[in-house]
Amino acid sequence: MSSDIPGFELPLRLFLGFRVIIDELHEELARQGHPHVRPMYGFAMQAIGAHGTTAVDLGRRLGVSKQAAGKTIETLERLGYVERARDPHDTRKKIVRLTERGIDSLTRSAHIFEDLRARWARTLGEDRLRAMEEDLRTMTPTDAFRLDMPGWFGGL
Repeated sequence: MSSDIPGFELPLRLFLGFRVIIDELHEELARQGHPHVRPMYGFAMQAIGAHGTTAVDLGRRLGVSKQAAGKTIETLERLGYVERARDPHDTRKKIVRLTERGIDSLTRSAHIFEDLRARWARTLGEDRLRAMEEDLRTMTPTDAFRLDMPGWFGGL
């Protein structure tokens, strides 16, 4: 079966949908007091998580080098989103942890994502949006929440 829509359009449309949502998220985050947060910082803060991580583990989770992860940590630290502390289990290691400001940006992001999804549901209809989400779940791995996008894109 042939389609009049070229095959390359599907990944570009999926990526464009991602880009539209992320750009709108960051516009709203800026209005809510986080003007310096960039998409890659969001991936990094998600990878740092609630319990913190080391630069080596952060690089592994993001799919980038330890040096690239270190630069991201330095930037996030300078912006007040993370702090470094000694690992209580191994004093040779430093753990990177989210600060209150980092947690606030992730909490606000979660709320903004909910608002954006609601807007898509109003525009497309809840049934169509839910069907699209189910179709994407069918076509993507169940462990879909990979954070190595920066390394995959060759960024950071």
